Order: sequence, then C-alpha cells, then structure tokens
Amino acid sequence: MKKLSPIVVVLFLFFTAPLLAQEQPIPHFLTEAEKELLPNYTFGSDNRTPPPTGPIRTMAEWEEVEYLVVTWQPNFPNILRQIVQAAVQECKVIITTQNETSVANYLSSNGVDLTNVTFLDEDWDTIWIRDYAGNTIYSDDVGERALVDWIYNRPRPNDDVMPLAHASNTGLPIYVTDSGTNDLVNTGGNFMSDGLGNAFASELILEENEPGNPYGVSPKTEAEIDQVMLDYMGIESYIKMEVLPFDGIHHIDMHMKLLDEETLLVSRYPEGVADGPQIEENIEYVLNNFQSTFGTPYDVKWIDAPPSTSGNYPDTGGSYRTFTNATFVNKTILIPTYRTEVDDPAIAQWEEMMPGYTIVGIDVDNGGENLIAQLGAIHCITHTIGVAEPLWIVHQKIKEAEANAVVPVEAQIKHNSGIANATVFWKEESAATWTETAMSTSGSDMWTTDITLPDTEENIQYYIAAEANSGKTQVRPIVAPEGYWTMNLGGVLGTNTFETTAVRGPFPNPATNEVSFGFDQDISTVRVTVNTILGQELMDKELSVSNGLLTLDLPGNWSGTLFVSLTTEKGTTVKKLLKK
Repeated sequence: MKKLSPIVVVLFLFFTAPLLAQEQPIPHFLTEAEKELLPNYTFGSDNRTPPPTGPIRTMAEWEEVEYLVVTWQPNFPNILRQIVQAAVQECKVIITTQNETSVANYLSSNGVDLTNVTFLDEDWDTIWIRDYAGNTIYSDDVGERALVDWIYNRPRPNDDVMPLAHASNTGLPIYVTDSGTNDLVNTGGNFMSDGLGNAFASELILEENEPGNPYGVSPKTEAEIDQVMLDYMGIESYIKMEVLPFDGIHHIDMHMKLLDEETLLVSRYPEGVADGPQIEENIEYVLNNFQSTFGTPYDVKWIDAPPSTSGNYPDTGGSYRTFTNATFVNKTILIPTYRTEVDDPAIAQWEEMMPGYTIVGIDVDNGGENLIAQLGAIHCITHTIGVAEPLWIVHQKIKEAEANAVVPVEAQIKHNSGIANATVFWKEESAATWTETAMSTSGSDMWTTDITLPDTEENIQYYIAAEANSGKTQVRPIVAPEGYWTMNLGGVLGTNTFETTAVRGPFPNPATNEVSFGFDQDISTVRVTVNTILGQELMDKELSVSNGLLTLDLPGNWSGTLFVSLTTEKGTTVKKLLKK
C-alpha cells in the first residue's frame, strides 16, 4: 500500500479535524509533519487592517469578561464540560463545534445549563484556542471594545481565522496584524498583560519574527516588534525573558501568571531541576530591571510544579505539569489539577492568594483525557472576551499600616458615562460589618479618601466600590465583599514599621566583601535577616551594634539583589542591597 506523505496527512487532518479529532488530536507543539509543511505554507491572509487610532489598552485577565470561548475537541469532553459548567455561572460561553446537537445533548445530560451557551458552526483544527483567539482591547481605557488577531505560529488555517468568526459572532471590530510590515507572529499563551500597558513574553516572540523565520513574515528587530504591539495593543513596556530549555512550546503561561498589577505567580522546581534555574534567572532579571506600573518591585509568589507519580520532572521525561496555567472567569478561577497529594496544597495556596474567588480544579492528567501530555492545560484551551463599557478600577494594594494611622486610599476609576460615586469599605478582620468611607474625585479619573484606623492589633480588610452615571456598579477586587485586600498591622519582610531614616545605608551599595548600616546611638542589637530576590533566606542572626555602626561580611557565594531586614526595639525596616 502506498504511504501518504506527511504533508498530505497534515492537510487531510486540517480539513477533516471535526471528524477525526477523537482519534487523532493535534498536540499543542508543532508536529514533525507540520515542520515539513512550513517551507511551503503561506502564513497570513488578506485580512490585514491598520492599527486602531487614538489611545488603546489591552485588558488584563482579571477584569470583567462577557464571553469565555472554547473549541470543542471530542477527545476531551469531560475537561471541556467542567470548564463550560463553571463558566456559564459567570458569563456567556461560545463553543466552536460542527456537532452542535451531540455537544448540546452531552452537556445537558450532565447538568449544564445551556442558557448562556452559543454554538459557533465553524471549521477548526485544534483545541488550543488561547494561542489563536483574539485579545480584547479598549479605546481610551474603557471605550470601544475590539479584538486584535496575530498570525498564529502553526500551519493550522482554520484556527488562524477563528478570531474573525468570534468577531463576526459578537459584532466586534477586529484588527489583524497579518501582512505588510505589521505581519506579526505571536501566540496568546506567550502573552500576559497587566491592563496598564505592561506585558510579558518569552523571547519566542523575537525568534519567530527574526530574519530567516520559517513563517515568511517580514524580519523585525525587537524595537519594530515593540512598535507593532504598541500600535495595535497599547503595550508600552514589553518584557521578554529567555526561553526555557525543557518547555517545548516556550509559552510563559506554562510557568507563570499575573495575579494583579504587581503580583507574579511562578512555578518552583526543586533546586537545579528542569527549568527551575532558568525560571529563577528570568525572575531575577525582571526584578532587577523592571517595576510594576506603580513603581514597585513585582511581588513574586512561588507555587510548586508537581512531578509525575514516579517523581519525574520535564528533564527526566515527566510532563510539563503546572498550577499557573489558569484562567480567570470573573469570580471563578479555573486551574489544572493532577492528583490529590499535589492538588490540595496548590488549591489551598490559590485560595489564600485570591480570597473570595471560587477555585475550580480540573483534572488534566488522567488516562482518559491526558491533556497535559499534549503540552497544555486549562489556560491553553480557553480564552475570554471582555465586557462592553467596563467600569474600570485600578488600585495599588495597601499592604501594611499602623493602628491609629490616617491611611490615604487612592484609585483610578473610569467608565464611559462617568463616575457618580465611589466608596471604600473597610473593617477589622473579626468585625461583622463594614465601615463605609466616601471617596471624592481629585481629577484625571482619580478618586481619593482618608480612613482613620482604630487602635487595634487586628489586620484591616478593605475593598473599593464604584457606581457609574449609567447606573452600572463594580467592585475591586471583583469578588468583594467575599474577597478583599488586607492591610497588615505589624512588621513583615518588606515592611517599614519605623522610619527608614532611622537606619542609614547600606554603604557601599553595590557591595563586594562587606556592607555597613548606621543606627542611632541608643541601638545596641539588631536582628538581621538576609533574603535573596527569590525569597531564599541566607542569614537570620542577632548581631551587636558598635557605636551606631553594624558591618556585615558578605560571603562570596552571595550575589545579585538581596533584601536585608533589620529589626530593633524600634521596629523593622528592609533595605535593598546589590552584592557584586
């Protein structure tokens, strides 16, 4: 029997995917047959549009969404059912399938309410919709909503035009970067936005648009790529990190997640294992060179990447398991799960980090539906479209405060119709009722107020609520009052609980062999804790201060950015030190 060439096989799969997908799902990674197809495949189309005019903003994933979109791959019905079941309680769901009746019957028979479900009868190639669906932008922060579509980095023609189908179905404008000098190759799994003009990616974005790229797109410098992202998506700071050696797709959503404007959740591996060293190097690069939109260092939270049941990680044949590959759907967060002993601590950590959210774990690592073996998880197979006319609240969390203090609270609050009123709700953590403090506008969409904290040792919980002139209301966090921010009363790492000027130094800074700090003459002892930028504790000692001076020896194996916590009877302060 004559064998079909790999190219013919791939083309056959493209046009018969809905029929054959159950037997032959196309994995997340580029198959060998697809690699052979690349030289003769034409990427892009005649759908190119000029960029939007005027200021634009790409939404963050934690903002309010109107639609969750998925492609129904028959190999993964249970995973997709759980996604839809959770999502329909939060928003509308668009399911791409050419077998509407069978999918609808399956969902209904499993208790899924189809009221919020729309079926989209379009051709498709794969389940990996995060990479090929459009991303939501707004004009003037909260104005006209639209989608932006890049060239998909796979020879999968039906997937690549899916954003056009979504735009047509929802009546949204769409901007496409697929020809001319704006012919940008990019993927959604390698993109994270904070909603304020900052975004993260791996250097895959550089590699796939460089001279000699396999997609036939015009070669671009990093500056030219940044300009396309600025023009089409309002990205002003595009942070790119080295690709990871064991992540075959090089998408950052497989190991990190923006939780808010200044918080990064990052996968942690045992020391020296798999991509752990490169991830740590990348995070240190970010912390040393970039700040959040609020001018603060990013707050990095680490979550253990689970091994296989036999203990294998990606460097020893294990799948690329991750708890960061998660999707925000308004008040619900969908996360991948694997098995109880690793899932329970991860779910508990998510619940602690994101109070008030419903955390829904979905198994992606079982014999029947082993999605993770295809190099993807929940974020990879979902995408969202933001709401029309969002009521947008931006606020830098107040992490620490003192009893009896007057604490200023500030937020940027914006809606197309204008803002009628805004309020801070706050209480001691054991209190049953919230105190309401009205905010007043200070111009330029900024709202402020002062709250006077009681004489208490309890932490203070708070959230912000606003009402637009149109009558629309919104809170931040979006889950309030069930979820809230917390002002910690008391010293913790990173907290100044007495005047920074009470400690002088460090000097020199940067330092090589030793570093000194100056104290008031009445200070005789100080508790010194030294942590790396990644949170590793290097020292925790009680040391003597001589004539107002403390000098620390710096071991040769210490390097990079260090945080030195200094605690006396007057309180605690933290100093940043660069060790050469």
